[in-house]
Amino acid sequence: MDPEDKVAAMVEEEEEELEEQMDSLTLERVAAAKKFIEDHYKSHMKDMQERRERRQLLEKMIANSDVSEEEQMNLLIELQRKETEYMRLKRHKISVDDFDLLTIIGRGAFGEVRLCREKISGKIYAMKKLKKSEMVSRGQVEHVRAERNLLAEVASHFIVKLYYSFQDAEYLYLVMEYLPGGDIMTLLIREETLTETVARFYIAQSVLAIESIHKHNYVHRDIKPDNLLLDKNGHMKLSDFGLCKPLNFENLSCMNAKEPMNESELLDANGCLPDKGDGSSWKSPLEQMQHWQMNRRTLAFSTVGTPDYIAPEILLKKGYGLECDWWSLGAIMYEMLVGYAPFYSDNPITTCRKIVHWRNHLIFPNDVRVSPEARDLIRRLLCDVENRLGSNGAEEIKAHPWFNDIQWDKLYDIDAAYKPEVNGELDTQNFIKYDEVDPPPAKCSYGAWRKLRNPNDLSFVGYTYKNFEAVKGSNKSFEKKWGASPDRLSTDSPMSDSGVEYSLKYTTDEGRVLERTTSADTLPY
Repeated sequence: MDPEDKVAAMVEEEEEELEEQMDSLTLERVAAAKKFIEDHYKSHMKDMQERRERRQLLEKMIANSDVSEEEQMNLLIELQRKETEYMRLKRHKISVDDFDLLTIIGRGAFGEVRLCREKISGKIYAMKKLKKSEMVSRGQVEHVRAERNLLAEVASHFIVKLYYSFQDAEYLYLVMEYLPGGDIMTLLIREETLTETVARFYIAQSVLAIESIHKHNYVHRDIKPDNLLLDKNGHMKLSDFGLCKPLNFENLSCMNAKEPMNESELLDANGCLPDKGDGSSWKSPLEQMQHWQMNRRTLAFSTVGTPDYIAPEILLKKGYGLECDWWSLGAIMYEMLVGYAPFYSDNPITTCRKIVHWRNHLIFPNDVRVSPEARDLIRRLLCDVENRLGSNGAEEIKAHPWFNDIQWDKLYDIDAAYKPEVNGELDTQNFIKYDEVDPPPAKCSYGAWRKLRNPNDLSFVGYTYKNFEAVKGSNKSFEKKWGASPDRLSTDSPMSDSGVEYSLKYTTDEGRVLERTTSADTLPY
């Protein structure tokens, strides 16, 4: 073949490759456009249904109450006003420019969490920002979509509330309620250990939170103290603020429960940490706790991640279900009472091996006082899936003797076991301090991404969400027993064993209270 023919062949080959790439991108764009249209239609139908049901619920409450016709009309007008405001909000192309960006309260491998103020309302939120290119390149698309879907679909007072989700050309944003009490990790670093009374309270609230997502067939898979947040009164809500890079399980692909540990790893057989590096090892639980406390925050926000709360079935790649979250809860309970995670090691691979060989490493130090009931519950959570408490539902855990004094239906009504110090809505003293690495982003276009010019955008079609609760009543006509608006009604409650019930409350302008208890099948969620 002469040189001209070679050049022509090369050009033809390059053109074919380019056509294939263009065809692939075109197909992706078509699929994305189809999904956008389908999601838009489903969202519209869902909004209409929810709007009807909000009206029906208010009418039922009015019918069962003794209020004047004028007050009835005022309540209906107020609801209509809020519905109109919500429709206007749905049409608004929300962007980061709608918020004043304030203090950073969390940072990780994929992004950051920042306190922010909504300009139009003045309300304070926590804004989670994730870099889209990192999500795509590191295979986190499904994870970040699942988080958004869970927060958007599950209306529960046990989990952090999502108000908005949106995107621009570079980032994904989740705008959530700000819980100024910090997280359980901060509390443990500050207190080292908790009394059984305090630990019982927060483990019980964690049970309700985990149960609420399990009822919707979600498995969290990342339950850890970092993700248990406290409101200003000390009550706990489940979230995913850690932003840590998930553990790279590729390095653990050969993990086997029957595989013996090597000599250095067997140093931990008596519950001691591996070598310090100078040939000695920590022998006392006090030294283990001090070392754990010293490294805890660093481990939480490292790019490697911490596997201390991961269930063995996940590490062994056996397949896992909802039960893995109960293992994590057992590990947290152990840390609360003992002062460090049950399988802690300087080396995350060693930690994973200790988890897999948990029978040899689940040890309670002799000088740490833990009640027999607490030990029993921990052992029944940190065990094989087949025997793990909670495998048949959260009621198994609630019935354990350690919780005998817990009134599950009053847990969020009573004073919390611990009340954090919070001085105003902008107080961030319960979060770690972060320096500004880059200045807050300048104003950027929020419309360009809609043209899907960036292939990364194809992965996040339909990401936008706006909560009805973002629209606030002008006269506080709507209140809920739990201290929040009932506009987005909770689909879980500890009030009934046989079915979910809701106690909702409307307060009229005259101060009269309208109450209604209703079951789940009458509600929109």
